[in-house]
Amino acid sequence: MRHSDWYYDFISPYSYFGFLRLQELDPLHIDYHPVLFAELLRQHGQKGPAEIPAKRLWTYRWCAWWAERNNIPFRFPAAHPFNPLPYLRLAIAAGNTPEAIGLIYEALWTTGADPADARLVEGLARSLGVDPAQLASPAVKDRLRQETEDALARGVFGVPTHVVDQQLFWGAEATDFLKSYLADPVIFASAEMARVSSLPVGVARKPG
Repeated sequence: MRHSDWYYDFISPYSYFGFLRLQELDPLHIDYHPVLFAELLRQHGQKGPAEIPAKRLWTYRWCAWWAERNNIPFRFPAAHPFNPLPYLRLAIAAGNTPEAIGLIYEALWTTGADPADARLVEGLARSLGVDPAQLASPAVKDRLRQETEDALARGVFGVPTHVVDQQLFWGAEATDFLKSYLADPVIFASAEMARVSSLPVGVARKPG
């Protein structure tokens, strides 16, 4: 059976939308990988969408529109960006199962709750049968660090990202692209795909 390594961070509404579409990829086997999006950005020298004011507003409006258009339960948390570390660690402590991941996404992206409220993560931990103290364990912290390092080693630069057959499919909107690839893997062998894979850089921005 073919499989995807799916990289996600709860901070991203696009990851939430992408999670909801995973069922469309059945029977593709999916392995879930929590990563720290902020570290991906740092390593690639990028700003996050919410760090550019005009882009932040556009992103939030687009997400609200997309959810309404597609009848997706959705409400931005009380503040964004927020610190996703407790929730990523909770997913790991809960076995990183789709059920646990889904419960956390639902709490963060459908209720308008404040992710900084310790009662939220503690309540989720209890619901998942996890001792909140586990979130501070070295093993859990190391697992998240390793997942992020592995993602970087594979060229992952954003979330959500599928890696299938060493090919990256980034963004919630990439689900359709991935479905096309799964149905016809030779799409990357077309003349134009080959051309853009080795397209020269015309001009590069000067550092600083």
